[in-house]
Amino acid sequence: MTPLRIRNNVVGPGQPTYVIAEVSANHQGSYEQAVRIIEAAHVAGANAVKLQTYTPDTITIQSDNPHFRVGTGTLWAGRTLYDLYGEAYTPWDWQPRLKEVAEGLGLDLFSTPFDFTAVDFLEAMQVPVWKIASFELVDLPLIERCAATGKPMIISTGMATRTEIEEAVAAARRGGATQIALLKCTSGYPAAPEEMNLRTIPDMMQAFDLPIGLSDHTLDLAVPVAAVALGACIIEKHLTLRRADGGPDGAFSLEPDEFRAMVGQVRIAERALGRVNYEVSEKESASRIFRRSLFVTADVKAGELLTRANVRSIRPGNGLHTRHLEEVLGRPAACDVAKGTPLSWDLVR
Repeated sequence: MTPLRIRNNVVGPGQPTYVIAEVSANHQGSYEQAVRIIEAAHVAGANAVKLQTYTPDTITIQSDNPHFRVGTGTLWAGRTLYDLYGEAYTPWDWQPRLKEVAEGLGLDLFSTPFDFTAVDFLEAMQVPVWKIASFELVDLPLIERCAATGKPMIISTGMATRTEIEEAVAAARRGGATQIALLKCTSGYPAAPEEMNLRTIPDMMQAFDLPIGLSDHTLDLAVPVAAVALGACIIEKHLTLRRADGGPDGAFSLEPDEFRAMVGQVRIAERALGRVNYEVSEKESASRIFRRSLFVTADVKAGELLTRANVRSIRPGNGLHTRHLEEVLGRPAACDVAKGTPLSWDLVR
C-alpha cells in the first residue's frame, strides 16, 4: 500500500492520523473569520485545513428550472443551487493568502476543485494534494485532470457504489496518479452514527489496497475514534467557530473545543492500537506476582496428605503454577508446612 506524502506528512497505515479541518462555507463571507477558523484548527491539533474552490458559475448555472432547485430532506430545501453556492463559495483571491496563514502555523492547506479552471488556479497556488468531493467522484475528466499533475489525491466516496469507486480510482491512475487515498463518507448533512457503516473501512482497505480515511458529517466524537480503530488514517471534519452562527454547513460542523477533543481522542486511540503483541510489558511484569498460584492454606504435618482443604489456588503468585494442582493432591507433605507457605516441589513427597 503506497502512502501519501503531503509536504512533511506521510499519510497511510502505521502513520499518525492525518486530521483535516474543512473550512467550507463556515467563513460566512468574512476573510477574517476564515483566518480565525484556520487559527482554531491549529490550536485544535489539525494537520491541515481544506477549502473549496468554485464560483456559482463554475459549479452550476443560474436557472429556476426545478432541476436546479434543492428538494426536500436537506438543510437547503427549496433553494436554487446557484443561490446556495453564491452564499457558500470562498472567494478565490482569499485562497493564496489563507495558504500563507496556514503554512505559517505549520498546517497544510489545500482545496477541492470543481472544474478545470479551479485546478489551474490551485496548481498555480502549489497546493500539495487534491481533494475530490463525493459529488465529483463521477466527474472522471476532473479526476484525470488533477491526476495529471502528479500530486497525491484524496477522493471522498459518499453516495458511490463500489463500481463507481473502482471507476474513479481507475481514472486517477489513468491520469497518472500514484498516491491515492479514499475516504469513507456518508453524504448526510448531518449524518447519523447508525448511517456510517464504518465496517466498510477495512473492506475498502482490502478491496482497493489504498489508504482509507473518513469524511465525517456526524457531530459525534466517537465516530472518528471508531474509524481510526478500524484502520482509518485520515479524518476530515468541518470546523466552525460557532454552530449558532448558522451558515450552509454550520449544523454539521464541530466547534473548536469539540474539534480539539476529537483530535485528542484520536491520538489516544492511535496509542492504544499499538501493534500485535503477546509479550509481557515492563509494567505487567511487576504485576505478575499477584497472579494466582498454589499455597498451603492450613497447617500440614509431615506425611499428611495434601487435599483441597489445605492446598488452594489463591493470590499471590509465589507458589507452584495452578496447572499442578491435580498432581499434588493426594500426595503426602515432605515436612511440616505452615499455613501461608507457597507450595513448591520440595514440600511434596
